[in-house]
Amino acid sequence: MSATPASEAHPAPEVLRAPLVLEFPFTRSLGPVQSAFLTGLRERTVLGVRTTGGRVLVPPVEYDPETAEEIRDLVEVGTAGTVTTWAWNPQPRRGQPLATPFAWVLVRLDGADTALLHALDAPGPDAVRTGMRVRVRWAAEHAGAITDIACFEPCEDGGTGRAADPGTDESTATEPPAHSGEFADPVTGIVAPARLDYTYTPGRAQARFINALAERRTTGERCPSCRKVYVPPRGACPTCGIATSEQVEVGPRGTVTTYCIVNIKAKNLDIEVPYVYAHIALDGAGLALHGRIGGIPYDQVRMGLRVEPVWTESGRHPDHYRPTGEPDADYDTYKELL
Repeated sequence: MSATPASEAHPAPEVLRAPLVLEFPFTRSLGPVQSAFLTGLRERTVLGVRTTGGRVLVPPVEYDPETAEEIRDLVEVGTAGTVTTWAWNPQPRRGQPLATPFAWVLVRLDGADTALLHALDAPGPDAVRTGMRVRVRWAAEHAGAITDIACFEPCEDGGTGRAADPGTDESTATEPPAHSGEFADPVTGIVAPARLDYTYTPGRAQARFINALAERRTTGERCPSCRKVYVPPRGACPTCGIATSEQVEVGPRGTVTTYCIVNIKAKNLDIEVPYVYAHIALDGAGLALHGRIGGIPYDQVRMGLRVEPVWTESGRHPDHYRPTGEPDADYDTYKELL
C-alpha cells in the first residue's frame, strides 16, 4: 500500500498576488537657493551654498543644518569630483538615470564639502572604487532639473571641472568663487513625479476577505477578547493584540459615518466629479471601511445615510454604494465608528 503525500492530499491554497502602482505628481515652488541651483544646472553650472561656518554644501540648502540660520551665499563648484562611497545597481528600474547596470555614487565635487548622489556610468563594479575621479555628463536636453546631469563618468586624467576657470586644478582648489545666482528666465517651480511599483501579497486574513468579495460577500474577523469584528480583517485585533480567526459575514447594508466630496478628477479613473467618498459601517462590523457613494446627488449625502453595495457584472468588489431608502440611522448607533 502506498501513502498519498500530504501535499497532494491537502494542496496549498493559491497565493494571491497583484501588481500595484502608487503614483502622483508632486508640485512645489522654489525659493531663491533651489531656484538658482536648478537654473544653474540648466546652464551647465553647478552651484553650492556656503554656510556661516565656511562649509560649501552641494546640493545647496536654504538653512544652515548646524545653526538653522538662513543662508544664501552661493558659490560655483566644479563639475568634476571624487567618489566618496558607492553601490552597484545590477538591475536598473523604470525612471532611473541609466537603462544599463550602473553604480550609485556619492560624489564630492571640487570645491564642495558634501557629496551629491547620482549615477555613475561604468562597465562593471570592478571599474568603480572609492576615491576615483569622475565628472558630470550633461544631458542632451536641459529643463532645469537634477536630470540635467545625465550621470557621472570616470575621468582618470584627474579632470578639473569648473568651466569658469579651466586652468585651475579643482582637486586642490579651496575657495570656490562666489556666484550671484542670477540667470535669465529662472526656474521657479518643479513637478516631481512620485511612483512606487510593487507586488502586493495579502496574508491569510485578507486573502479570505478578497476571496469572499469574489462571491459578493463581505467578511470580517471577530476578536476573541473584545468581540469587535474588524472589516477588512487584519489577522489580529489592533486593540487587544490577539490573533483573530473567527469568520463573520457582515452587511451587506451599512451606514455612512463620515464622508468627503471629491472635486479633482483622478488619472485613469472614469468617474465624473464631484463625487462622494465615505466611511461606511457595515451592519455587524466594528470598523468602518471606505467606498464611493452613488445613486444620489453628492450634496444630498449625509451622516447616517443607509446604503447598500452595487456590484458590476464582473467586479470583484462593490463598484459603489447607493441609498437603501431606509430611514437614517440614529447617531448613537454609529458614533463609535466615526
